[in-house]
Amino acid sequence: MTVVSLVDSAAAAPRPPGRIGAPAQIPSFRAALRHLAGGVSVITTGQGADRTGLTVTSLSSLSAEPPTVMFGLNLSSSSFPVLARHRSFGVNFLNATQKQIADRFAGRAGEKGEARYAGASWTTGVTGAPLLEGALAALDCEVEELIERHSHAIVIGRVREVRLGGDDAALVYWRGDYERLGWMAEEARTACGLRGI
Repeated sequence: MTVVSLVDSAAAAPRPPGRIGAPAQIPSFRAALRHLAGGVSVITTGQGADRTGLTVTSLSSLSAEPPTVMFGLNLSSSSFPVLARHRSFGVNFLNATQKQIADRFAGRAGEKGEARYAGASWTTGVTGAPLLEGALAALDCEVEELIERHSHAIVIGRVREVRLGGDDAALVYWRGDYERLGWMAEEARTACGLRGI
């Protein structure tokens, strides 16, 4: 195991707030986090031509009573001002066949804004947020709080509507790439000998 200290050698000297270590240590921090497998979700926000969104693996449940979720959003992201303006967002849990949607919302081929919605079917939640048809599940959320820290905002959303999809395999992100967790519903039926029933 390689050990990388995030504490400066001059630990007694005061540091500016928010500085965890030298810039050279940031790649080690990112490399460590790539070992943390996470479910892949697409966050959608805005309406009409003002729609945009992003791919996240940082989504977490904050509370069940009331139903509340949170995720981290880079303040320099093009999605941040749209989310702050509309004050609502959708959380769409992707299944294993939806890698292309994850790539589009990550902007891997340069897609921005409304172009990220191409190639998929969308509906609207009670808050007006776009929700993906065919997602494992979708949550329609109202922004409860935006907490700015360092380079990111912690977005806290109150869930206003839950839509449950199929029982398919999940898309997960691990070690810098997409992976699949579980079986698609048709594969499970075939494996159990239930095809055609």
